[in-house]
Parts: sequence; structure tokens; C-alpha cells
Amino acid sequence: MALASVSLCGIFQSQKWGKLFALAALIYLLFLLKDKYGGLVKLAMAFLLLLTLVLAKDQVKPGEPAGDIRLYPDQVKITDGWLSGRGQTATQKVQVYGPASREALALLENGQSIDLTEVSGAVSEIEPSTNPGQFDYRRYLASQHVYRQVKLAHYQFKLAPASLLTRLHGLRWKIQAYLKRLPRLLAFFASELLLAENPAGDNQANLNTYRDLGVIHILSISGMHVGIYVFALAVFGSYLHMTKEEVFAVSCALLTFEVFLSAGRPGFIRATLSYVFSAGLAFKSRRIGRADLLGLTYCCQQLFTPRLLLETGGILTYVLALGLVLTAKLPDCKQAFWLNGLLTPFLLYFFYQVNVCTIFYNILVVPYFNYIVMPMTGLALLAPPGLAAFFEKILEAAEGMLANVAKTGFGQLIYGQVKAWQLALLFALTFLYLITRKKKYRHILAAVYLLIFVSIHFPLEGQVSFIDVGQGDSILLTTPIRRRVYLIDTGSKLTFGKKKQSQPQIDRITIPLLKAQGISQIDGVFVSHQDADHVGDLGPLLEEMPVKRLYMGAGLIQNPSFRARIAGRVEKTKLVELKAGMEVKEAINFQVLHPEVAGKGENKDSLSLTCRLAGKSWAFTGDLDQAGEEAIIKKFPDLKIDYFKLGHHGSDTSSSTVFLRAIQPKLVFISAGRNNRYHHPKPETLAKLHQLGIPYLNTQTEGMISWHYGIREYFSSFLEGRRVCYHY
Repeated sequence: MALASVSLCGIFQSQKWGKLFALAALIYLLFLLKDKYGGLVKLAMAFLLLLTLVLAKDQVKPGEPAGDIRLYPDQVKITDGWLSGRGQTATQKVQVYGPASREALALLENGQSIDLTEVSGAVSEIEPSTNPGQFDYRRYLASQHVYRQVKLAHYQFKLAPASLLTRLHGLRWKIQAYLKRLPRLLAFFASELLLAENPAGDNQANLNTYRDLGVIHILSISGMHVGIYVFALAVFGSYLHMTKEEVFAVSCALLTFEVFLSAGRPGFIRATLSYVFSAGLAFKSRRIGRADLLGLTYCCQQLFTPRLLLETGGILTYVLALGLVLTAKLPDCKQAFWLNGLLTPFLLYFFYQVNVCTIFYNILVVPYFNYIVMPMTGLALLAPPGLAAFFEKILEAAEGMLANVAKTGFGQLIYGQVKAWQLALLFALTFLYLITRKKKYRHILAAVYLLIFVSIHFPLEGQVSFIDVGQGDSILLTTPIRRRVYLIDTGSKLTFGKKKQSQPQIDRITIPLLKAQGISQIDGVFVSHQDADHVGDLGPLLEEMPVKRLYMGAGLIQNPSFRARIAGRVEKTKLVELKAGMEVKEAINFQVLHPEVAGKGENKDSLSLTCRLAGKSWAFTGDLDQAGEEAIIKKFPDLKIDYFKLGHHGSDTSSSTVFLRAIQPKLVFISAGRNNRYHHPKPETLAKLHQLGIPYLNTQTEGMISWHYGIREYFSSFLEGRRVCYHY
């Protein structure tokens, strides 16, 4: 634990609290070990010195990629002539994306590795997460030692020289291609279990089912699979009259190959190293305790993967392994309970929800997975198409039943995201109870969980947040204490041509944001108009989260496209049409400024609202054009607004000078996508704001922008995990 603390300190060396925590843990544990385990202390200090040198080297940010970039066929994806994936230069790994020539694509699609030469294009850092709760792709890639991305503009290419590595990647590509020919579910399970990857986006629903039931770990390639491989080889070796040493050598070779196939998943590497060390020492008639074996495995893996604890899988596999050591003497049910207890703080930090019935679901799902899924998947790899189709029907029926159970939400608790210090406290209390069995720690642990839950679900501050959904609008409003939740528009990722999203954008941005705040239902959703960048993800939102009331401008409900979006999804949602002059009396009172007459849901019909919070007035006008804005001023001549969401993403078709002068905002907000094809916000609009002396904040540069009110009032922007405050 001291070594893990120090390695985290090295990774997050800019945070002083991390250094202090690591130093305190190190001093305390070494003090405990100083008399009885002097040799272990020396070994630990030597390891720390070596690890420090490795981390220091790893902390050096690589420069821009130079020279050739090698692409392996199993590490790139090709869609409609567009190439994306992982590349390797002489000195570093990079993310690569851009259009590809037919000849280069033909080689990659045929399983060949190629070298890109004379590369020109934009080189930049990996884009960070820009909203709370959003998956941090930059941090994940950093755990893989990838820091740069290259947008290809021009290059030459040639076939990569044949080598052991190119042949191995070619073999992995052939396995990928073979698995893709299987029926969908069999391909899904086989790819997860052999390659630790999801072969297609249409399996997201299955992943969600296992996640919601709290059994997602079953799909992870880890210790169970190592045990299966070793057992199978032992049986096979016994049949061939092989010696234990020969079986061990073959097992090591197979497991090493599977490490490569699984792209170095931390859980599988940990289990493999544990097997190698324990079996290797057994040949020397030396026994090693489970705790010592875990420590030895961690030290070895940490040296080869310095940023191991940057990856969620790396953390969870070692927490689970530690839990197995600490609970080894407990009865099965108690062991399962406390294993989940040890994992829960991390699950709440990374995923914001738990299933309190996960023990029951494990009892239900594990036998199904071990005795149905894995045998059928294994047989399907060699079975004729007819038998594979039969297996697929069985799996479809079983997965359908699991999905129905998951949809009930039974046992699922959206707790919210715990802070880093809260995670450390919860984990420490659980750890102390497991090693001391003192009831006081159990009672304190329960009280801390309750207090954190109350602080998340009954917040002292409300908010108005402009979620960074790219080229679109989505605005979250909440009230303090007895929290009520409202959403203005949902946003959506714009797609052009025939290409469709494999996963709605709202599942990657807004839903995680809501769950991170402990929000499990929405009191009201306001739809400004029909455009996809405002309402495109309304359907997925209604499927994922209960919505009490859906508000829209008069006439929008008659729009066939809009009716199709909500069809079959609003049985328990009240639909309310609004016109100018009406008032929505909720926990937040909204005044309706537009439309005056029923429309078709076009820009000119945008539902426009104003509300007042903590003495500050807000206005939201969707994509309303300048004529509509000036009509609002005529109808409401005394309208004054403190904070205004600039119309139509900063386009020159909205936010007229007359309107801005009339409402006299202190600050305006722009919600627009980075490098969007419309070039929003327009230079003319920004010049207009400058001329009128109106400051603005833009999601393009700030990420999600929030105004907090309650105990205190302040603005903040979320960018690269930082919060920078603005006061107006």
C-alpha cells in the first residue's frame, strides 16, 4: 500500500496533498516494519528508488512525433475511407486519424502493417474531458503512454518490413476478422474474452445490462481465465504424460501470448504474474503467502507499467485481489459482501452507481456465464454455422431475460460521485474493519456513507450549467437542498451523410454528468425547437432517465419528426405546450417569451424562457432569429436580463444589437462545438459583443460553464479537471 501511494504521488506530482498522503503512508508502514522485517524495508526502499527513476523518465512529455509512423492492422479502424487508431513512431505511441488512400486501406484491410512516411498534419495533445462525470480519454491514453494525436493531411506509405511483431499483429487481426464473422452475441463474448475488446457498437445495450446488474467484472479477462487456461493445459499435459516443468513452460508461453492478444489488460497481467511467481517458487519448494505474492506481483507490474494506477482496470484488479487476501477466512456470503464493500468506494468514484443486490445477481449470472456462455462461445469458434446460429438463439433469449431484469432497476442505486478524499476515507475505514474486525469501524463507515449520500442528494448549492455538448445546446438547472432538476434541450452529435452514431452522445456526456451528481430523475425538460443539435438525444434521455414533464413550444407536437423522437417513450411523462405570456410554476418559475403562435418547430419558433434565481435573471432563446428577438422586446419592453445564453451558438442570425441593448446583460454564454463547420461563433457576433462591452464565456474554451448559487454565488468552468472561477 505504501508503494501504491508513492507511485500515485509520482503520477500526480503537481498535487501537494498527494505527496503528503504518500509520505505519511510510507513513514507509518515502514515504522511498523522496522523491527521484525528489516530486510523487507530495505527491499521496499530499493524498489521506491527504482520506481522513482522510472516515473521520472515517464513524466517527461514526449515531443512531436518525427519520422515514420507504423500502423498495425489490428490497432486501427476504417470507416468510410476514414482511418483512426494507434500508431507507433521510433520513440512513442500516438493516436492517428484522418482520410486514407485506397492503396493504404487495402493493405490494412488485408492484415498488413504499413509505415507512413513524409507525414504532414496537425499534431496536438489528446483532447481532455470537458464535463464532470465524462470519461477522461486523455487520462486513459496517458496510462497507455499515449500523449499526442496526429491528424493526417498528407503522407506516403510503404509495406512494413516483416518481423515477429508484425506477424503477431497480423495474427491478431486474423482473429479479429474471424470473430466478426460469428453471430453478434457470440462475436461479442468471444472478442471480450479473447481480445478484451468490443467488436461493434451495437453491443452497448449488453454492456449496460451487465453494468446495471453490477456484474460487469464477469466480462473482464482476468484471474478466472488464467485459471481455466492453466487447468486445461494441466489436463492436456497429463494426457500427454508431460512433466510439471513442461506444463509450466507451455502455460507461461500461452499466457504470454494471451497477454498480447488482450492488449495487456491489467487484470490478466496481474493474474499471469501471480501464477508465474507462485508456480515458479513451488518448484524451488518455497511457499509464499497470498499477501506477499500480491505485493511481489504489484511491484513487478508497476515497474513495467509505471502508470498502472491511472487506469481504472489497474486499480480495481488490485483492490479486488487485496480484498480476497483480507477476506480469505470469511464465509462465502460474508466474503462476497465485504469484497463488494472494498470495491464500492472506487465504483462510486468511477461509475457513480452501485447495485445493492449485486451479490444476488452474481449468484444468478456467474453460473450462466460459466456453464452456458463460455462453453457455447468456445464451441462456436470451431462449430459449423448452423450450430453457431442455434447457440446465438439461446444467448439471445438469455440476454433478453437479463436485460428485462436490469430494466426494472431493482437494487440499482445512483449514489453520485464521491470525491478523492472521500474515497480514501471510505476505503481506509473498510480496510481497518477487515484487519481488526472492530465494530466501531463498521458503524463509522455506515455513518460516513450516509453523510456523503445526504451531501450529494441534498446539495447546499443550486446551479445553472451550460453542458459542453459540442455543436448544440443543453442547459442544466437545479435548486439547492430539496433539489429539483430541469434541462433545456439535450444536444446531440451532428452527423452528416449516411453515417449514424453507434452510441448517443448523451450516454457519454449528460447521463454520466447527471449520475455523478446523484440525479436519477428530471422534473422538467424544455425543448426549444426541432433541430437535432438541440433535441436529437431526447429519445435516448427519455429511455435512460424518468422525466416528469416535457415542455415545448406550441405546435411542435404536431411535427412528424418530433413525434417520432418521443413515440413510445412518454407514457409516464406529461406533455405541455407553451406560448408567450404563459408561466411555468415549478420549483423554478419560468416565464415564456416566445412563440406567440403555434409553429412547426423551426428556428423562428424557438421556445424562449426567462427565470429568476437568487435575485439574478436568466434568458434562454434557443436558435431564435433576430426578428423573433425584436418581437420579444416589443411584447416585453421592460425586459432586463443579467445572464443570457447567446442565440444560435453565436451565429450572426441571432442576438441583434437592438435586443442586446434592450436587455443589457452583464454576461453572455456561447455553446458551440470546437472547429465546427459553421464557424460559430461568428466574428461579427464577437465584434458586436466587444463594441457593446458585454463579456462572454464560451464552452469551446471553458468546457462546461456553471453558475453556483445558495451559500455563495460564483461562476466556474470545467476544463481538464480544473475549476476556474469568474465573478460578475
